[in-house]
Amino acid sequence: MDARDLRIAMFSGNYNYVRDGANQALNRLADYLLRQGAALRVYSPTVEKPAFPPMGEVVSVPALPVPRRPEYRWPLMIPPRVKRDIKAFRPNIFHVASPEILGHRAVTLARKTNVPVIASVHTRFETYLRYYGLAFMEPLVVAALRRFYRRCDAIFAPSDSMAQLLREQRMNYNVGIWTRGIDTEIFNPGRRDLEWRRGMGIEDEVPVIGFVGRLVMEKGLDVFSDTIDQLERRQIPHKVLVVGHGPARDWFEKRLPNGIFAGFQAGPDLGRAVASMEMLFNPSVTETFGNVTLEAMACALPVVAAIATGSQSLVTDGATGRLIRAWAVDGFADALALYCQDADARRKAGKAGLEVSRRYGWDQVNQALVDGYIRTIRQHAAGSRMPISSIP
Repeated sequence: MDARDLRIAMFSGNYNYVRDGANQALNRLADYLLRQGAALRVYSPTVEKPAFPPMGEVVSVPALPVPRRPEYRWPLMIPPRVKRDIKAFRPNIFHVASPEILGHRAVTLARKTNVPVIASVHTRFETYLRYYGLAFMEPLVVAALRRFYRRCDAIFAPSDSMAQLLREQRMNYNVGIWTRGIDTEIFNPGRRDLEWRRGMGIEDEVPVIGFVGRLVMEKGLDVFSDTIDQLERRQIPHKVLVVGHGPARDWFEKRLPNGIFAGFQAGPDLGRAVASMEMLFNPSVTETFGNVTLEAMACALPVVAAIATGSQSLVTDGATGRLIRAWAVDGFADALALYCQDADARRKAGKAGLEVSRRYGWDQVNQALVDGYIRTIRQHAAGSRMPISSIP
């Protein structure tokens, strides 16, 4: 069995209507699958003007806007017309990308029709509650996630650190790795552009601390801005460059009145923006991998990040950057001050990060998931799936 024998039904709550790291990874996977001769059909909510064109054929499922976050859609069900489409497609494996209603219904349908099902883990949903004053509900969310993932034949994490956490949380007995890749044509040190920096009002000699990502509170915007306050109190010369957009932009701009907001960037423009920084600061604890961290490393930047899933698998503390205890503003400020003041330390860490980034190619990491699909299909056919009741 190889990729040409695969017929994959993929279910995503957000395949392309809002751009983020998770759906871009899914679309890169879809492109690779189609190039390898696999059959693929994607089931997802759709909108009139998506963020980017989808890879593969997308079948729309009904959805409603998410309260307080209307840019996202909440899938409601798998209606009869979509069930008929799935039946006609004759998938031999289901791939579920998020644990919402659509994902739950897909897993139920897979088990009912005796089709193996895997889930890819993209986000630590349980940590989001901390940013909305609902941290006390985190154990309930973990329990709900455990029920969802245990009904799958296998689950795939994007990093070793996330896989270990999933095992510790007893999410599933079969945890594989589907990591993320890097496009070195876009992200490389040669994209650095001093003229572009000058056009943004940044002097050549001033070290730039970068933030890259969607501007939402769960990305650690509060910790980022509190840390920058510390640097300003210490009178550490620096500039802040924020790349991205999102509903918290107004809040972030008010907290960083001296920051430079470049807005949304993509493709070569994003590579130029990242390479034109001196360092990346990523205080988020919600990522399962950290695409922006790898992109910064591929541009030879040191990364200062929270000790959290994803970052722990990419950043080596003291070698390619610094790993600091989550929410430890003083520790983050110390690390950033070092890289702002010591150009040799910046260059050394950046060079080490560049070497690490060269291990990640999209085709290689996507082939690893193809191998996981085939292994899961064979295990399912052999009846080797562990019953839910026997998982400790």
